[in-house]
Amino acid sequence: MKCFRIKYSLLSFLLFAFMLSSCGSKKNLNASGNNNLKLKAIEIVNYSKSFLGTPYKYGGTTSRGMDCSGLVQISFLQFGLELPRTSSDMSNFGKSLKLKNVEVGDLVFFRTSKNHRKINHVGLVVKKYGDQIEFIHSSSTRGVMISSIKNPYWEKNYVKSRRVLN
Repeated sequence: MKCFRIKYSLLSFLLFAFMLSSCGSKKNLNASGNNNLKLKAIEIVNYSKSFLGTPYKYGGTTSRGMDCSGLVQISFLQFGLELPRTSSDMSNFGKSLKLKNVEVGDLVFFRTSKNHRKINHVGLVVKKYGDQIEFIHSSSTRGVMISSIKNPYWEKNYVKSRRVLN
């Protein structure tokens, strides 16, 4: 009986030690995973900024000209993340979130044409401070640029946000 208690105590101790060590490693994995996602988001945003000033071109995906979804698609693709080609299709990809919860690297979607009932514009969040959100996109009139969600035009036409990095 004494041998059984020693084995049981040893087994209990080992099990407890294993659980304790695995809890610690899970916490570290999650923390480093979140940091890795934030770093990847920053890399994607920085790459997208290299196209600032690029003229608008419907269907374009190069520095000679690009549209909004082309900008977003190639920025993510540069880091091995494949997204759908159109802003409408992108708007169904990833995890839905409220505008107040967006972070750098998230996508914001707009309906900018009175003739269209579906989403036809996408931007990539590049900066957030308080309730101020800035996003990069390709405007049909000014090309690749950074805008504020607080601009009345964008505020009025905002539809939803998605997180594709997770």
